[in-house]
Amino acid sequence: MSVADEIKARIDIVDYIQRYVPLKRAGRTYKACCPWHQEKTPSFSVDPDRQSYRCFGACATGGDVIGFAMRHHGWSFGEALQELGKLAGVEVERQTPEQRQNSERLDKLRGLMHTAADVYHNSLLDETVEGQPDVLRYTREKRGFNNTTITAYKIGFAPAGWTNMLDHLKTLGYTESEIIEVGLAVKNEETGRVYDRFRNRLMIPIRDERGRVIAFGARALAAEDNPKYLNSPQTPLFDKSRTLFGLDAAKASIRESEEAVIVEGYMDAIQAHQAGFKNVVAQMGTAMTETQLRLLTRSAKKIILALDSDAAGQNATRRSLETARTTLQADFGGRLSVDIRVLQIPDAKDPDDLIRETPERWAELVANALPVADFVIDMEAASLPANASVMEREAVARNVLPLLVASENNLYKRDNIQKLALRLHIAERDLLAWADEQTRIEKAKKPRTPPPAEKKPHPNPPRKQGGNNEVSTADYGEPPDVPPMDYEVLGPPPDAGIDDEQLLPDEVAFVKRPASPEPSISYAAAIARPAARRVAPIEETMIEVVVLRGLFRQPMAYYMVNRKLRELANDDRTMIDGPLSDCCADDFTHVDARALMQAFQASLEQDELDPLDYLRLQADISLQPQLDVILADDITGMRKRVRESHTADLERIYSHNRRVLEGADSTDVIVNQALELRARRVKREREELVFLQMDAQANDDEDAMMRYGQLIFLFNKAQQLLDKNLQKFKSSVRE
Repeated sequence: MSVADEIKARIDIVDYIQRYVPLKRAGRTYKACCPWHQEKTPSFSVDPDRQSYRCFGACATGGDVIGFAMRHHGWSFGEALQELGKLAGVEVERQTPEQRQNSERLDKLRGLMHTAADVYHNSLLDETVEGQPDVLRYTREKRGFNNTTITAYKIGFAPAGWTNMLDHLKTLGYTESEIIEVGLAVKNEETGRVYDRFRNRLMIPIRDERGRVIAFGARALAAEDNPKYLNSPQTPLFDKSRTLFGLDAAKASIRESEEAVIVEGYMDAIQAHQAGFKNVVAQMGTAMTETQLRLLTRSAKKIILALDSDAAGQNATRRSLETARTTLQADFGGRLSVDIRVLQIPDAKDPDDLIRETPERWAELVANALPVADFVIDMEAASLPANASVMEREAVARNVLPLLVASENNLYKRDNIQKLALRLHIAERDLLAWADEQTRIEKAKKPRTPPPAEKKPHPNPPRKQGGNNEVSTADYGEPPDVPPMDYEVLGPPPDAGIDDEQLLPDEVAFVKRPASPEPSISYAAAIARPAARRVAPIEETMIEVVVLRGLFRQPMAYYMVNRKLRELANDDRTMIDGPLSDCCADDFTHVDARALMQAFQASLEQDELDPLDYLRLQADISLQPQLDVILADDITGMRKRVRESHTADLERIYSHNRRVLEGADSTDVIVNQALELRARRVKREREELVFLQMDAQANDDEDAMMRYGQLIFLFNKAQQLLDKNLQKFKSSVRE
C-alpha cells in the first residue's frame, strides 16, 4: 500500500469534508451546496462507500479525500500528503540531511522576512518612531487606506537611517549574509559596507500564494528619492516574473467567480480589495508573463487586463496579450481555454484613483471590458492616416493577425477576421491567407529550448512555480529503492469477464510501499473504521498505467486525445464542459495515477525541459517508484515483477500489443486507450447519477430528479459516442 493509499485508508472522506462543508445525509450518500461555487440546490455529493466526492453542478469535478484537500486548501499533491499524513499518523518519506538543511534554510529566510514585515508594520504604528505621524497620515489620507487594510496587508514604514533593520535583525541572531540574501540589505563591493536597502519608504509586504512574506515593495516618501517604487531583488524566495501580488487574498474570489482582473501595481490591487473587488491581482513587472498567466488559469476562465491607460500601460497591455497569444498557440489541446479581455480606463487614470473616486464605475468597466480583438484592432488602426495605403493597412493586419487567430475556436477566428476586414477594407480571403502563412512560419521554427542531452542527478530540481504549488524534492527525501511488489495482492490473472482487447502490455499495479508503523494516537484510532478503504480495481489500475506510459512517451498524444474528445462532442458545449471534457486527472481512479497525470500536465506547461525529464525531476518524491514502474518498457523487466504462474498471460498480453502496434499508428493506439479510460469514467459517473436520482426520488426532490435525469441522458449519449468510436478503431485494427 502506497503512502497515499495508507492515508486514504485512515481518513474517512465524510469525516474530513464535514470539517469544511455542512453535509446532510441523503440516502446512501451525503449532500451539500458546493463549497466552490454559488448554488441554491445542493449538487455536491459525498459517497462513503466509494470514499469519493463529486460536484454535479458548475464545477463538474470530483475525486478522493486527497483531491478534496488539494482543491479546498490550494495545496500541491506533496503538501496534501504532508498535511493529511500528519492528521492520519502516516509518515511521508524522510528527507536526506542535505535536503533537510536546505529546507530549514529556506524556512529560516521566510521567518526573517516575516519578522521584518512585523518590524516595518510596528514602525508605522509606533508614535515614538521619528517621522511616523506624517507617514501614517500619508498612508490614510494620500493613499486612502483604512485601518483594516493597513492591518490586513501589514503595510509598514522603513524609517530614515542606514542600518535600522540590519542592526535589529542581527540582534535577533540573523547574519549579514542572510539579510543580504533576502534583499533587505546591500553590500558595497568596493568598501565592504553593508546597509539597509529600504530607507524612508512606505513598505508593502509581497506574499506568495500561500500568504508567506517573500519580498517587499517600497514607495518613496521624499520627492527627491528615486526610484519612486523600489522592489526587492530576485532572491531564493522571490522571482517577480513568477509572482502575482495579492493572489493569496484573491484566489478564493477568483475561484468562485472564475474571473481575475490584473492591474499594474500593488497600490491598485490593495485599493481594489479594500473596495470589495477581491478578484484583483497585480503584476510584478511591466507586462504579464507566461507563468503568471498559468497561475491564474487554474481557477479563472476570464482574465481582464486593467493596466494603466498611459502609453507605458498600453504597451504593457500589448506585450501581455502577445504573451497570452504565444501561450495559447503552444496549447492547441485547449489547456488554456480562457477568455482574455481588456479594460480601458478613461481620462488616463490608474485603477487606484478610479476606485477611490467612483468604485461603481470600476465595476461597470470590468463588466464591459473589450474582447481582445476589438482592443487590438482599435489600438493598431488608430495610427493609420485617413487615406492609408494598401501597404500600410497590410502592415497593420500582419501585426495583429497572430493575436486574432490564437483561439482554436473557428467561430471566434472568423468573427475576428471579419472585424479586421471591415476596419482595414481588406478582403477576408487575403487576411486568412496571411494568417495561414504566419502560422506555417511559426510551426517551422525550432523549439526554444532543446531537450537536455544528458540526464544528471539534480541537487535542487526546478520548482513548479506558483506559491501554493511549489514542490521540489527538497521537501521530501531522495527516491527510495523500489521495494519488491507484494504479489499476493495481485491475485490470479483476470481471465474471466474481461475482453482480450482491453488487456494491454506491461500491465502492472502501482508499487506497494511498506506501511509506516501506527503511532499510539492517530486519526484512524479516533474514527475506528475497521474496513479498509476502496483501492482502484486491478484491471482499471492496469489500463491507467498503460495510458500514462503512452502519454509520457508521446506527449503530443495528449493533445490528440483532447481533439478527439472535442470532435466527438461536435461543438456541444454541455458535452465539452461535461462527460467529453479534456483528458485530466479525473479520468484516473488511483490516487498516484491522478497525481502523476497532474504532474504530466504541468510538464506540458513549461518549455525548459522535455516533459519526461521534467517528470523525473519535478514529480513528487513519493511518486518516483510509481513513475519507474510506468516507464518500464520491456517484457524482461515485466517478468521480474510477476510470478512464474503469470508468465503465459504476460506473453499473451505482450504479443497482443505488438500486433496492435503493427496494425495501427501508435498515437492512435494511445488515443483510443485514453478514450477507453474515459468510457469507464463516464460509466462510473453515470452510475453515481442514477443512485443520486434514486435518492432524490426517495426524498421527493423533483428539481434534483429532473437535473440528474438530464445529466444521465447526457452521459448516456457520451457513452454511446465513445463506444461507437472504440468499436470502429478495433474493427480497423482487425482489418
